[in-house]
Amino acid sequence: MPSTPLRGPVLDLALLFAAGLLAGAMNAMAGGGTFASFPALLAVGLPPTVANATSNTALLPGAMVSAWAYRHALQRFGPLTLRQLFAITMLGAIVGAVLLHLTTEATFREILPWLLLVASLALSFAGPIRQRLERTDWELGAGGAIGLQFVIGIYGGYFGGAVSLVMMASWVLVTHLSVKELAPVRTLLLVAANAAACAIFVIFGLISWLHVVPVAAGAVGGGWLGAHLGMRLPAAWVRGVVLAICYGVTAAFFWRG
Repeated sequence: MPSTPLRGPVLDLALLFAAGLLAGAMNAMAGGGTFASFPALLAVGLPPTVANATSNTALLPGAMVSAWAYRHALQRFGPLTLRQLFAITMLGAIVGAVLLHLTTEATFREILPWLLLVASLALSFAGPIRQRLERTDWELGAGGAIGLQFVIGIYGGYFGGAVSLVMMASWVLVTHLSVKELAPVRTLLLVAANAAACAIFVIFGLISWLHVVPVAAGAVGGGWLGAHLGMRLPAAWVRGVVLAICYGVTAAFFWRG
């Protein structure tokens, strides 16, 4: 998808705020907010790697608010402590963010459609995969859990689309806790990955702060709106709309090359 700037700062601000609003609502209801914020940042003229880093940063405040709300419900699971999971996730995200910095814009454009496809598939099949794995008694030990979380952290730092759902699906290999019980830890580690990546993005100057503000402002409102809509609308309808947006965006990137 080309990154031709739109005409006029007012139109740009309106687009970015609307994209943030949609991204916040999607994250609150089903995930996949990156599919709204990232294309909008490309549309106003940011290079792909900068748009990716800026989107990550703009959606971080909403995730931090969610993590704070969950702070009293955190509990250990699997062979690793929460501190160990936090540190491993941050380390992986730092590696992922450095890899993003080292990736040329041309290369990132080529692999971007595939990253979006992976995120779309995660949104589609993370739940069914988790349900199938739950029927087995196989669990990873400490070494396997470390490797798994480190790889997830790398993905979160490099791109991060639907990373929280990837966590939830893969954690069935280390614990039998329910999705509801794992939600607080998932939110905390999502913040860990995003915050660590943002720190690297700041060091390398990958963030466009002028574009962060309208997306972040919209995402806060969208998160509030999405939480209320999610409680009122049928789950199947919400999931269908989110998946339609994600696959539509993915198809557009493949089509435009």
